[in-house]
Order: sequence, then structure tokens, then C-alpha cells
Amino acid sequence: MLKDFLKSLSIFYKIRKYIFQRQEGRRYYMKNVLTIAGSDSCGGAGIQADLKTMCALGVYGMSVITAVTAQNTLGVKSAVEMDKTIVEEQIRCIFDDIKVDAVKIGMVSNVEIIKTIRNLLIEYKAENVVIDPVMISKSGYLLLKSEALKEMKKFSSSSYLITPNIPEAEVLADIKIQSEKDIEQAAINIYNLGAKNVLIKGGHRSSETNCVNDILYDGNKFTIIEGQRINKTNTHGTGCTLSSAIASFLAKGNTIEESVKLAKSYITKAIENSFSIGHGVGPLGHLTELYKSSGMQYKD
Repeated sequence: MLKDFLKSLSIFYKIRKYIFQRQEGRRYYMKNVLTIAGSDSCGGAGIQADLKTMCALGVYGMSVITAVTAQNTLGVKSAVEMDKTIVEEQIRCIFDDIKVDAVKIGMVSNVEIIKTIRNLLIEYKAENVVIDPVMISKSGYLLLKSEALKEMKKFSSSSYLITPNIPEAEVLADIKIQSEKDIEQAAINIYNLGAKNVLIKGGHRSSETNCVNDILYDGNKFTIIEGQRINKTNTHGTGCTLSSAIASFLAKGNTIEESVKLAKSYITKAIENSFSIGHGVGPLGHLTELYKSSGMQYKD
């Protein structure tokens, strides 16, 4: 059985290597993507979800830890922020040695950490910066301090793309979202904060509709990224996964629209192949093909 597993694993990696290295006759060399985010002890969100996503999409993932959370599928129990000095040292170690093709920003909970990261991204002229403005966990735990909101708004100007969900967009745009027009106005307001592109995610739309379309705004036009609501309860880490997937596709040279559409396709498949590991909201199937090749059986 072990022999069969190792054989299937070898075939999987050979196929994936071929797919990712050859596209339209071009050879792709390894791209490096950095996640700056919090750690999730149960592995479904945060840097753990980011690194799984990056691995699945054929880029080399690196991490800077901003906070350590104690959480499981039932929710976040507590969190400890890293000192700004160690956050800075982690970032400098990466940029001083390694070419960074894209950066994903996740949980950055206080003013000093946000300022430190922002200044360093400017200093190192970081490219393809994707900010997921994490504010509150699915279980209701506050992940962004109220006094840091103003700094988060300033931080958005450092992004190539910012990816708020509807509740986060309401806070950043300072409006109540109740319609499609409100979403568009929120995107304009957030764009005016300095973000190059804004993606407002549709997962928090009313459950009465199956529409979970995302709205991408580049300062000139709105693009609808279509999606359908998937009847799955295991959706832990969807925001982290989407933003790190977009960063991965940007690192590989795709346009912003291509990257968002490819990431949407990836996360849809990951949600469809999500699974339970505890008594609450389980993780996505980040490495679905690898899981299946190992003999994993999915249960409804």
C-alpha cells in the first residue's frame, strides 16, 4: 500500500511540475511568495492555509509571523502579538536574501506592526502586495484593534490589491452595504484610500440568494467575478486562501483579473473538497489532489 502511495505521489508531482512550468510554450521558474500573517494552531487559516495554497499552486511560500493564535475548529481562544522588532527582523531576513515576487498580508492587529510592515514594504519596493484586511474571526474574535483601523486605512495605499469581505468593506468605506450599488460605492471609497485595485468578496451576501459574486474595481471599471454559494459548512480560512492564491497567480505573471478568476476557481474547488477534523468549522481542501492520491475518502 505504501509503495502504491509513493508511486501515485511521484506521478502527481511530475504532472504538476509539467503543468506549472509550461504554459503557452514558456518555461516558468520558481516564484517566491511571502505571507505576513498570524499563525493558526489548527492549520485551517493564517500562514498555514497560505503556505498550503502556495504549495498547491506551484510557488515557493515563505512566512513572517505577526501573531500566534490559540484556536481550533470551534473558534479563536486567545492571541499573542509578536513584538514589532521580530516582525521587522523576519521581513528583512527575507528581502535581504531572496527575491520576493508577491506578498500576502493577513492578520496585522496593532498600529506599530502595521506601520513597521508598511515602511518596510516601501523601503524594499515590494511588488504584488495583496492585503486581506482581517478584522474579526468567524467565531467573533476581534483580530484588529479598534485603534489600528485608521492605520489599516493608510496601509491600503501600499497594496496592489485589497480583498475585504462585505463587513470589512463597510468599515473601510464607512458606508452600509445593502445593494449592488453600495458595493460599487464601497469599492470606489476604498480605492480612494490609495489601493491600486479593490476586490469586495461576496460570501457575506444575504443567504437568501445563491449569488456570491465578487466585485473587482481597478479605478476605471467594475468586473464581476461570478460564483455560486456552495452548501458546505467547512469554510475555515476562505479569506486567507483566496488572497494567498491571488498573490501566487500574480507572482507567476498573470494580470489582476486573471489572477482573481484563477484564485476564485481554486478556492471553489477547495471548498467543494473541504472536510471535518473537529467539532466545528473544518478546513478547505487546499491540496485536494494530493489528499485523494493518498487514499483519503471524502464524506458528505
